[in-house]
Amino acid sequence: MIPGVISTEAGYANGRTENPSYEDVCHNDSGHAETVFVEYDPEKLELSYLLELFFKVIDPTSLNRQGNDVGTQYRTGVYYTDCEDRAVIDAALTRLAVGLALPVAVEVGPLENYYSAEEYHQRYLDKNPGGYCHIGPSRFEDLRRAISTNTSGES
Repeated sequence: MIPGVISTEAGYANGRTENPSYEDVCHNDSGHAETVFVEYDPEKLELSYLLELFFKVIDPTSLNRQGNDVGTQYRTGVYYTDCEDRAVIDAALTRLAVGLALPVAVEVGPLENYYSAEEYHQRYLDKNPGGYCHIGPSRFEDLRRAISTNTSGES
């Protein structure tokens, strides 16, 4: 767990269907994005750092796709609940774009709605250690090292 993160939950965001199922999101044009809702303590974890970690595990230039998953439900987005966060998000995306050959394809906007995913999606890789995830084991290890370095005071 990332120090300062209180909880995470798999879910569906910013779609047209109320209480969508995975089937609705994948096959019934619900308009939702598969999402991870992150609750964090801003006194212990800066949003800019959380975004930096997020950008390390996604392909920010990929439109409607992450890994082998393709479709609008796999669009990459940052959805905020506090309007003041928009400036931090925009600044993080501007910094990110500097080193990229392709344009950033990360959607940014307010969180319009959010619904929890089914229980079998929660902590999916803990329940299914061999399950598919577009984030390979080496990226998980890189992220662990980055977090460890940041929390130990090294740069």
